[in-house]
Amino acid sequence: MRYAPLLILAGLAVTACQTAPVADAGFLSRYDGLVAREDSLRASIRQRRDDAVAATVDRVHLEPSRFVGAAGSALTDQERAQLLREVDRQVCYEVSERFTLAADGRDVARLRTGVVEVRPTGAAGSGVAAVANILIPGPGTLRIPGTTGGLAVESELVGPGGEQIAALAWARNANTVGMDAPSLSRIGDALQMAEPLADEIGDTISQPDRVVRDIPTPDPCAMFGPRTQPVGFVTRTVTGLYVPQVNTGSAPATEAKPQP
Repeated sequence: MRYAPLLILAGLAVTACQTAPVADAGFLSRYDGLVAREDSLRASIRQRRDDAVAATVDRVHLEPSRFVGAAGSALTDQERAQLLREVDRQVCYEVSERFTLAADGRDVARLRTGVVEVRPTGAAGSGVAAVANILIPGPGTLRIPGTTGGLAVESELVGPGGEQIAALAWARNANTVGMDAPSLSRIGDALQMAEPLADEIGDTISQPDRVVRDIPTPDPCAMFGPRTQPVGFVTRTVTGLYVPQVNTGSAPATEAKPQP
């Protein structure tokens, strides 16, 4: 039958369960008090926040994200740099909507973020999935089980004295059915996970009633390029693929810096 392979693919692609938690990587200053979120359908989330202290925080310094232990050791230097930049980009966007970004960490709260695991994307399987998604119309995407990648990260907000104010241990795999587009890049899925990760970091370190701020002018995150990537959306729509070169922003700029 002409469409038999596609029907088989659709049958194999079942809705993903919540991603399994990742073991503590030793990046956080403390792990006691982390509580697992039960309402997350896709990501593994453990978090804590000292609400009283978090409410007093206004200025935050973003430390550059880094790999922890052997995480990312199988990636090339270019892939490692690209992934860290995307994590930093998305975190900058989210945190700047809630706090004033500080140029250095003296006498202000600091946000530390460590990539503790990277699960590579299967390029060959992604190519097959991209073709299938073009031929099988629908609102979401289908992925071949066993070829999806993912990302695991630990992040914490610490006060000027080093005390932990809030912490997050987060992990998520791309779903076999959903909105996670296939990619020919080994880090394609990990790059896509950076945005929901940053959303969760922003929610973890700030109280629910914290007012979302207008983006300052100049944008303190302009070093990472524009906040929206319409070319990436068009590319995904036409090709069915997530293409890092058009989805992760332009070359870094230097004219805009966080407030001192």
